[in-house]
Amino acid sequence: MARNIGFMVPLLLSLFICEAAIFRPITDSHRSAALELFMPDDGSYGSLEEIYEALRTFQILGIEKNVDLSRATCLLIVEKLSSSSSSTKDLFYALRVNSILKCDINAEVFEGTISKLQTIIKDANSLLDFYHSIGGLVLMKGEDSKINVHLADADGVLHSIKALSQSDGRWHYSSNSNIAESSTYAAGIALETIAGIVSLASSEVDQSMIATVKNDITKLFDSVESYGDGALYFDDKLEDQGTLSTTSSVVRGVTSFASVTSGRLNLPGDKIVGLAKFFLGIGVPGTAKDLFDQLDSLACLEKNSVAIPLILSLPATVLSLTKNDHLKVKVNTVLGSNSPPLTVRLVRVFRSDSKETSVVENQELKFDPESSVHSLDVLPQTVDVGKYICVFEVVHHDPDNEKMYATGGQSQVPIYITGLIKIDSAEITILDSDVGSIETKQKLDFSGETAVSLSANHLQKLRLSFQMTTPLGNAFKPHQAFLKLIHESKVEHIFVLGNSGKQFEIILDFLGLVDRLYYLSGRYDIQLTIGDASMENSFLWALGHVDLDLPEAPEKAKRPPPQPADPYMRYGPKQEITHIFRLPEKRPPQDLSLAFLALTLLPLIGFLAGLLRLGVNLKNFPGSAVPATFAILFHVGIAAVLLLYVLFWLKFNLFTTLKLLGFLGAFLLFVGHRTLSYLASTSAKLKSA
Repeated sequence: MARNIGFMVPLLLSLFICEAAIFRPITDSHRSAALELFMPDDGSYGSLEEIYEALRTFQILGIEKNVDLSRATCLLIVEKLSSSSSSTKDLFYALRVNSILKCDINAEVFEGTISKLQTIIKDANSLLDFYHSIGGLVLMKGEDSKINVHLADADGVLHSIKALSQSDGRWHYSSNSNIAESSTYAAGIALETIAGIVSLASSEVDQSMIATVKNDITKLFDSVESYGDGALYFDDKLEDQGTLSTTSSVVRGVTSFASVTSGRLNLPGDKIVGLAKFFLGIGVPGTAKDLFDQLDSLACLEKNSVAIPLILSLPATVLSLTKNDHLKVKVNTVLGSNSPPLTVRLVRVFRSDSKETSVVENQELKFDPESSVHSLDVLPQTVDVGKYICVFEVVHHDPDNEKMYATGGQSQVPIYITGLIKIDSAEITILDSDVGSIETKQKLDFSGETAVSLSANHLQKLRLSFQMTTPLGNAFKPHQAFLKLIHESKVEHIFVLGNSGKQFEIILDFLGLVDRLYYLSGRYDIQLTIGDASMENSFLWALGHVDLDLPEAPEKAKRPPPQPADPYMRYGPKQEITHIFRLPEKRPPQDLSLAFLALTLLPLIGFLAGLLRLGVNLKNFPGSAVPATFAILFHVGIAAVLLLYVLFWLKFNLFTTLKLLGFLGAFLLFVGHRTLSYLASTSAKLKSA
């Protein structure tokens, strides 16, 4: 199969992204993920099902096909439709791929496929057989209006499928008792199959049976599960199907069934919105199958006849009073296309910590048709910094439109209001511990660069006080407000500031803190930290320092904890390593060494004298070229050995010398043997002559 459909890669590479804008909630991240996930590394696809999922995903995202399509794609489809060995599933997905590519297929091939599928329906005994065969016929009917596709016994097929249903809205795959567990995933397949039966029926199907199926759908939605944010999903614990795949199957089945039956399903709009929130809350899935299920389900919800969900979102959930930000709301359908005419009303706004008090009630947001954004240009004067809950209500007011829209009722959206916090009346004081009289008092200016320099002993106190107010003059209590004392030995002490209304104050009694300060006298740097998510001017401010004179530590007093080593010191310069070599051994006198050198040279002198005594000459040196070459190499080898002895004495160690001597010895053995052989043969010739 991989060999036959490997041509799909050139096809996919020939796709280009259309220039039409894709609005939220579906973003360009989905488009990039689709192009990455649906292009296999090995250049081939595993099945026709994967080919269809890739093309369908590109179709939903607006990634259009180039007109120059690979002809081999359609040849594969014709091959599957014409082959007698093709499975029902292969026929179904071949027709699905063809519904997108619009291949030029002979009418005889279609007629033969119709005959195969109708034969399969007569003998079918499982839900999947019905699903693939009936789905294939529906695709054939939609391909060409001239093709005569119908079900003669639609009611009989409908009853056969309905016999597999359960009272809780779930379905069996087969009547076989060995696989009798009901499945939520199978319910979606069954509903999609029944929708196909209704569209293929030559006459109106049994309406009582249709009403029963509608009741089954209502029961099925009774088992829907919920997340805390209002997202709804289906879970199939009896089958190896994920939550996303199961929910996607139900959405396809319900929307397909609703599109071909008269009357409306008894499904609340908030459940449709909850399903949309589930698919949108996933973000961008990491697998090709999950991405297809997500986008295909959203496309079904986008065009369903039950109720099209409208998704409300805030472009920004943090508003600044300092910058006079506007409250903006955007309402779109699930794939981000333009929403119908509607009104967005801000029902009320209350602080998250006080749900009983509403600061805003019933304000209609203005609509900008160019940006499709509803906005509240001016925040009410009663809105101060902090975290709020905004309750919105979306009202659709287009009675002439036949489409039904679902907003899920009132929507609650948390927002943060930020602003500049004013800090006044800041001062730091040294007090006497006994009478509380002021020894030293200094004003603090948080907008300047003042640095205080204080001194105190263990019988005195340090007091820091200031006021914090919001832009509306209300008291403000930040999430973080603490004072830090840092000793010159890097030992830190943190103290939390208390508040009473607008006033923040902390008093450090050094007499009671001597044990906590480890009786460490010296300089302490003072840092004040104020921070909050709603505070635009959070800061860490070095106020200055205080020199503390504390008593000597008693014998059993706690010792300061060891300070952690600076991790960056491991990359800094290391301590210099100094090494003293041992004293050299005592050496003999120089005269004795020279005398020993002379003794070592005596053998060499004796060797040369012996050569002269023997009367060495070059008369017997070979005259021919080859013997002369070996003789020269022999003498060169002897010279090399002598040189090696010198190098051993001056530089080489024993192991290096023996290694080189082994190579030279082998070389001398070879050339010496050749030289001596030549001399021996020459001597023998002379004697015989």
